[in-house]
Amino acid sequence: MDMQKKPDILLIMPDQMRGDCLSIENHPVVETPNIDRIGAEGVQFAKAYSTCASCIPARRSLLTGLHPSSNGMVGYKNGYPIEEKTFPQLLGENGYRTAIVGRYMHQSPYEKSYGFQKRILGSTYVEDDEYAKMLKRAVPGLETLRSLPDFNGWEAESWPYDDSLHPTHWVVNKSRELLSATAGGEPLFLTASFYAPHPPLIPPEEYFNRYFEADMPAPVIGDWCGPSPGDSDEVEMAAHRVNLKGEALRRAQTGYFGLIKHLDDQVGPLISEFKARSERAGRPWIIIFTSDHGEMLGDHYYFRKCEPYEGSSRIPFLISASEELGIESGMRNDAPVCLEDIMPTVLAAAGVNVPEQLDGRSLMPVLRGDASGVRSILHGEHAPCYGQEQAYHFLTDGKQKYIWRPFTGEEQLFDLRVDGDEEHDLAGEPALKTELNNWRTELMSCLAGRPEGFTDGIRLIPGCPYKPVLPFLEKE
Repeated sequence: MDMQKKPDILLIMPDQMRGDCLSIENHPVVETPNIDRIGAEGVQFAKAYSTCASCIPARRSLLTGLHPSSNGMVGYKNGYPIEEKTFPQLLGENGYRTAIVGRYMHQSPYEKSYGFQKRILGSTYVEDDEYAKMLKRAVPGLETLRSLPDFNGWEAESWPYDDSLHPTHWVVNKSRELLSATAGGEPLFLTASFYAPHPPLIPPEEYFNRYFEADMPAPVIGDWCGPSPGDSDEVEMAAHRVNLKGEALRRAQTGYFGLIKHLDDQVGPLISEFKARSERAGRPWIIIFTSDHGEMLGDHYYFRKCEPYEGSSRIPFLISASEELGIESGMRNDAPVCLEDIMPTVLAAAGVNVPEQLDGRSLMPVLRGDASGVRSILHGEHAPCYGQEQAYHFLTDGKQKYIWRPFTGEEQLFDLRVDGDEEHDLAGEPALKTELNNWRTELMSCLAGRPEGFTDGIRLIPGCPYKPVLPFLEKE
C-alpha cells in the first residue's frame, strides 16, 4: 500500500467502562455525544465482549490478537512478558509512528514498549510516571497518589485539585500536543489510554455535582441471585460482592457516570484535531473506541470486574473512518466481537500482512457493509481472581449467553434479546433442556484438550485446577 494511503489510526481506550454507559445505548443518565458520534459516523458493535474481563489478560489479548487460551493468560497474573509480535510493533515495522499516551498496557516488564515507539505515561496509580511527577510538582505537599480514594473501591468524591490536573484532562492535553508535534508525512497510530472510569471515582466537581442530583437507575438484581443480604448497613460482602444502596450506591454511580461524561467532553477536541490533522496531510483516518472490560457497579450484588455478566464483560466498541476507506455509517452490528479483532482489523486497514495464527478476525468486511459478522459464537473465561466461585467460562452468539462455573458446575442461560440485563436465568427451564445441552456440548468443544481437564468429551468436569497462566507460558 502507498504510504500516503495508509490511514492514521486513533485508539481511544478508557479502563473498566461498561458497554451500556453510552447515550447511543439509551443509557438513562449518561450523555456521551462525542463518543456516540464515532458509532453514528461508522459502526457500533453492540455485542462486543472482553474474553477475559480484567486488565492484564484483556490487554494481552488486544495486543496479540490471541484468545486467552492461545496467549496463555486466562486470568489476572503479572510477570509474564508477551513474546508474540504485537500489532503496534507490526505497524512500526511497516512505516508507522506509534505512540501511547496515558495508562500503560499493564504488561510486564513495565519498561518494555511492546511496539509503542513513544510513551508518555500517566496511569493515575503509578507513583513515578510522567503524570505522577507532574501532579506532585503542581500540588505542594502531595507525596503519594494513594491519598486519592480507593483505587478499586466504590467510595467517590470530587477531584480535589484544579481541573487541568485531572488525569483525564492530562491524557487529552498530552495527546493533542503529540498530534501537533508529529509530522504528517508518516502514518500515525496513537493510543489515548485513560484510567477513567476505573476507580478512584474522582470526577471534577462540576461532573460530580451533576450526577449526584440525578435520578439514578437502580442496580439490576437477577431473580437467580439468591437471598438478599438484607437490610444490613454492611456494604461489602466479599472482595467483589457488595450490597450497594443508599448513599454508598449514589456516590459510586455519581463518580462512575461523572468520569464517563468528563471523558466524553474531553475527547471531543482530540477527535476533531485528529481528523483535521489527517485531512491536512491528505491521509485517511480511523478512530476506534473501546475498553478492556466493564464494571458491575452493584448489579447482581457485584462490584468491579472478573465476571461473565454484561456489566463486567460487555464493552463499548465503536469504529469510524474517513470516506475514502468505504466504511458504512450509522450501522449497528450484533455479531459477537472482541478485543482480539482490533489487531487484524487495523493491520488490514493499514495494508500490513495479518499473521495467520490470530484468533481475532478482521472487521473490515463488516465495516464495509457485510453485516453477516465474523464468528457465530464467542468464548470468554477467567480463572479465579477473588475466589474460586468467581471463575467462569461463557459462550455467546449475541442472542443468548451460556455460563458455566468450573468449580461448582453451576450453569446459567440468558436470552439477551429480551433480557439484556440477565435478570432471568433460564437454565432450569424444562422446555430449554435441549438448547442448554447444545450450549454445553459447544463449550466442551471449546475446552477439549485443555490442560485443566475441564471435559472428557462426554461431560463438563467441575473442580479441576484452574490457574491464571497455562503451563506452556509457565515454561517460557
